[in-house]
Amino acid sequence: MRTALALVVLAVVMFVCLLIGTESVSLKAVFGGVGAQESVNPDYEIFVQVRLPRIILAAIVGAALACSGVVFQALLRNPLADPYILGISSGAGLGVTIAVISGLNWTLWGRSPIAVFAFAGALGTVWLVWFVGRLTGKFHVTGLLLAGVVINAFFSAVIMFLTSIAKAEQVHATIFWLMGNMTEEDFLVLWIGAGCVGGGIVALFYISPQLNALSFGEDDARSMGVNTARTRTIAFGVAAAITAIAVSLSGLIGFVGLVIPHGVRLVFGPDHRQLLPLSSIVGAILLVVADTVARIIVAPAQLPVGVVTAIVGGPFFLVLLVKYSRKVSWLK
Repeated sequence: MRTALALVVLAVVMFVCLLIGTESVSLKAVFGGVGAQESVNPDYEIFVQVRLPRIILAAIVGAALACSGVVFQALLRNPLADPYILGISSGAGLGVTIAVISGLNWTLWGRSPIAVFAFAGALGTVWLVWFVGRLTGKFHVTGLLLAGVVINAFFSAVIMFLTSIAKAEQVHATIFWLMGNMTEEDFLVLWIGAGCVGGGIVALFYISPQLNALSFGEDDARSMGVNTARTRTIAFGVAAAITAIAVSLSGLIGFVGLVIPHGVRLVFGPDHRQLLPLSSIVGAILLVVADTVARIIVAPAQLPVGVVTAIVGGPFFLVLLVKYSRKVSWLK
């Protein structure tokens, strides 16, 4: 019931945001289609070709980041964990910096080298952190966290070095991407991204009972008959993959993966069977609204959506924290 209601709210929010912008749009004109061949229907072009892809993209990215945040907080048992905790942000940023500075202009399946390098950098960093963590001979959460922190610091230093020797326009492009930005995407890219993220969320939902057990600790989970190594591997792999997809589509957008899981947990409880789908939907709603604000607040210029999520979401989360924290035992 809660998930169904949340989906209805998401659909309503997306439709309302489609109507909001610097240019007014007539639904009657939109439903009239593309118009005659000798004329252009501006309402249809704005509604379908500009706003709709961007809003769908925001929903995909918000759902991916929020769901990944839930998983990393459960696996690492760390309330400060977010989708970028294993160095994904620095790896993707390094890939983007290399792509921008090298001046590459080819495309792969319709994707620019920036998106491709961001995806490769994010997944490569996760693999490197995983490999370093396994060098101890046994899977240790602490080892993964330390490896992620060190690799993140190292890659960040490399990014700063490359930025310092880059041209001014290259620096601007890199920084704008690092702050997170929604752009109009081809519908094929959106369908592929939505399918991959949706499939990842469904896969994580099916192991949500095991995530509930792991949140109590590895020993307790084993005593309940949970294959902890297998569950961790699947959860880490899927969460890292959908985070890499989100990063390649939109850049680095903070706050969503860190705070949305906490907000949903504070209101609805820690059961991952509802925490995963509800966090995904709420994350999608938040990012759709934040991107709409970013489109219009300083029009005709546009704010990076990551700036809006932090400014708007921070005070909202503090209100939730004060109101609901007494109901959640792990915050006492």
